[in-house]
Amino acid sequence: MTSPEFIGFLRKNVICVTCLVVSVAIGVTIYLRNGLLPEAEKVLSETSKQGELMLANIEDAHQLKEQHVALVSANQAIANRMIHVGQLAENLQYFYRLESETSTKLTDPRQMAWNPPPKNMPKTTYTPVGFAITAQGTYPQLVGLLRRLENGEHYCRVISCNLKPVAEQRGSPLTTTLDLELLGIQ
Repeated sequence: MTSPEFIGFLRKNVICVTCLVVSVAIGVTIYLRNGLLPEAEKVLSETSKQGELMLANIEDAHQLKEQHVALVSANQAIANRMIHVGQLAENLQYFYRLESETSTKLTDPRQMAWNPPPKNMPKTTYTPVGFAITAQGTYPQLVGLLRRLENGEHYCRVISCNLKPVAEQRGSPLTTTLDLELLGIQ
């Protein structure tokens, strides 16, 4: 087919040729855009998640100042209940105050040697400080001592508690040996 024959064929079948060209253009467009659809859906879902997060942040932002004040006051309350690791006299003074409040007799309050955590352990803000205490008193006095330790001004965890009578007589004073930890800061 020569060029003039081809042009004549196109002129005779203008509608068919136009439909063919439009169909090919539509097919190419659909093929090219079909590959972009999954990526566009992924971008849409990420943008939707970011939008939902921003809406949630905007809704919660009106309480942000009150929540900040509450967190600061809670952190201050926690900090006030901490002991200091290196202050032996102040730490033992706490137990002597408990002795006078509960009318027990502390015979051997000792702060255990503090070992820093190994280097491969994550750094923590608070450190447990161990104490060994021996106290004498009646059963209600010793239970009062334990309750004051538990609900006292410092965070306390009793590791072990041994209770035994001083003498074999009924109603004689009791002796308790406590191993406990107080939460402290360095």
